[in-house]
Amino acid sequence: MSHGSHLVRRFVGSLWPLGPSAGAEAWVRSLLNDGEHGLWRRMPRADRRHAVAVTRRVERALGDEATKPVLAAALLHDVGKVASGLGTFGRAAATLVGLGGGRAMADDWQKERGATRRVALYLRHPELGADMLTLAGSDPLTVAWTREHHLPAEEWTVPTDIARALKAADDD
Repeated sequence: MSHGSHLVRRFVGSLWPLGPSAGAEAWVRSLLNDGEHGLWRRMPRADRRHAVAVTRRVERALGDEATKPVLAAALLHDVGKVASGLGTFGRAAATLVGLGGGRAMADDWQKERGATRRVALYLRHPELGADMLTLAGSDPLTVAWTREHHLPAEEWTVPTDIARALKAADDD
């Protein structure tokens, strides 16, 4: 699927405010440590619903290789977005800024106040999420994928077969 159509699907999906089912929430709880689960609960319902779908695709693709750290990586790779405090439309705008080259300016913008700072935090969600997961006691693989999920494949440190499955599941 093209990057543009993936983003459109994510935006439309975010307008539907329902979260994962109670059964899915219980399954997620069985996969995460207490610190990770606390971060999970901070994510918007639509993001949690999306993350469960990504994780189920990873589980199907990897079979026995879908260990708890891999599944936690699928569930929590976007957790850093909560630091921005942006809602659906703010996040859509920040994504467009990022596509237009704003990621390169995010470090400077983070020093600002208000909406500019919030956009910068959103654009830096991989690093922020990785830091949050480190503090939550996450497995190094979970932290690494969260930090690397927007990087080109040649910069991944996660085992290639696992990283490809995680990336494919998120882009589906």
